[in-house]
Amino acid sequence: AYDSGSGGVGRSFSIYLDLIRFAAAFLVYLYHSNQRFLSTSEVPFSGFGHSAVVVFFVLSGFVIRHVTDTKEMHWPDYAASRIARIFSVTVPAIFLTLICDAIGRAVEPAIYAHSASGQVLARVVLSLLLLNEVWLMSVMSFSNLPFWSICVEFWYYAAFALVIFLPRRVGWVAAALLALALGPKFILLAPIWWAGVLLYRWRMPPWLGRRSALAMVGFSLTGFWLFHALKIDRWGCLWLKAALGQDVAQYLGFANYVVGDYLLTLLVCLNFAGMRALLAGSGGWLIALERPIRQVAGCTFTLYLLHLPLFLMWSAVVRGNPAQPWYWLTVTGLMLASVVLISRQTEAHRYRLRGWLLALFARRGVMAA
Repeated sequence: AYDSGSGGVGRSFSIYLDLIRFAAAFLVYLYHSNQRFLSTSEVPFSGFGHSAVVVFFVLSGFVIRHVTDTKEMHWPDYAASRIARIFSVTVPAIFLTLICDAIGRAVEPAIYAHSASGQVLARVVLSLLLLNEVWLMSVMSFSNLPFWSICVEFWYYAAFALVIFLPRRVGWVAAALLALALGPKFILLAPIWWAGVLLYRWRMPPWLGRRSALAMVGFSLTGFWLFHALKIDRWGCLWLKAALGQDVAQYLGFANYVVGDYLLTLLVCLNFAGMRALLAGSGGWLIALERPIRQVAGCTFTLYLLHLPLFLMWSAVVRGNPAQPWYWLTVTGLMLASVVLISRQTEAHRYRLRGWLLALFARRGVMAA
């Protein structure tokens, strides 16, 4: 939840953000589940996977600025909350991915033709340290392709902490040094995450009015549709590869799409800014749906980080007919049921880990002031 604070995050808008968060995670699943071994027909709305990750980056920056403005205003609180949030899911995800992959490969190895499997110890260690994407490395966490974005996002949390909790000049220098240590992918994608931070503080001038806010939302949705219809992400990727050369571009991984991602970031910010203005003092329909939206949003991180190994495993185990929609629907249902069960454990461990870290900081004499 996002409580109202100086950032002006009202109840209706916070519910909207949770709805977007779950929708983005499910769009990533639709993108990855659009496999011909699972469905001979194209899965509807399966072309928005990478764009949904951009939404996550902007939303992450926005939320992190909010929590440091309202709840996690001292570094022990921030550190305990962020570490608990990330590692309560990433650590189980790493080992559950190994288990899912082992089961799936034993039943139907052909499904895992494009999944990484060798150098187990190195992949586990790098994944535990969230260093898979440092500089020219791009080490896949076995079949868990979405893991790459968490390895980027976590270090933005760290850089932001340096800026916020250290003296200003020292903090910015430390963040810049961290960025240099992490490499070009982190630097290229950083403006997307920081756009969310800046958006949190931005206010629509009152004189623009409700019509302007509605126009911003309409423009963002139209732009989103055109962005995909015109395949701007692909054009931007091809342009960057031509400018940098194939030898360099091959090491950038998903950062190759950064040119189109910048444009998409502007559209996401327009949508959030417009909706925040439209929902100020209204949005009763969202409040009426608050409970189910909050419940599904509580599973979002687990859904995002485990959907791929889970759906691959269930695809292998079920072994249905891809020409029939029931195969995809059955696998999707089993994946979602697994996510719900796993998320109950990860969320519980999250709060235990946070409490343990805060107690550790207290024993070490770390003061919140």
